[in-house]
Amino acid sequence: MNLMSKKGKIVVKALVTGGSASGGPPIGPAVGPTGINIKDVVDAVNEKTMLFKGLTVPVRIECDPETKQFEIFVETPSTASLLLKELGAEKGSSNSSEEKIGDLTLEQVVNVVNAKKDIFLDKTFKTAVKTVIGTVLSIGATLEGEDPRVIQKKIENGEYDDMIKGEI
Repeated sequence: MNLMSKKGKIVVKALVTGGSASGGPPIGPAVGPTGINIKDVVDAVNEKTMLFKGLTVPVRIECDPETKQFEIFVETPSTASLLLKELGAEKGSSNSSEEKIGDLTLEQVVNVVNAKKDIFLDKTFKTAVKTVIGTVLSIGATLEGEDPRVIQKKIENGEYDDMIKGEI
């Protein structure tokens, strides 16, 4: 948890489990002194993080103790966390070059790109997909039953252009 002040507002930065934050730490002790209803804050956090249910999600809560108003900003979980959720796996492989933890489809990779597209620096959807495929490799998963590098080469050669095109 991180606490800072911004133009009279109290800013609380915390990691919460998507869809199941509670009034306990880290939210309750940080928001409580502002006089803002903790239950309202927790309900808003849970509503906004439901899409990331079960994942650790960074959130920023801006509280105005004077008006008792608050705003919730949800950051996107890491690419690896989103891929692991798609796989239904708890953690990545400890030896990703030898031990595979599962197989992803290109559609699942595209889902992850769509979830994170607001923060990618890549200019095209195609390069963002290739970036995420690099993470598929590092967590120890295969893609479409193959080594992720093989799929990256196929993408470079235009084999999936119909599925992954456009700007971010």
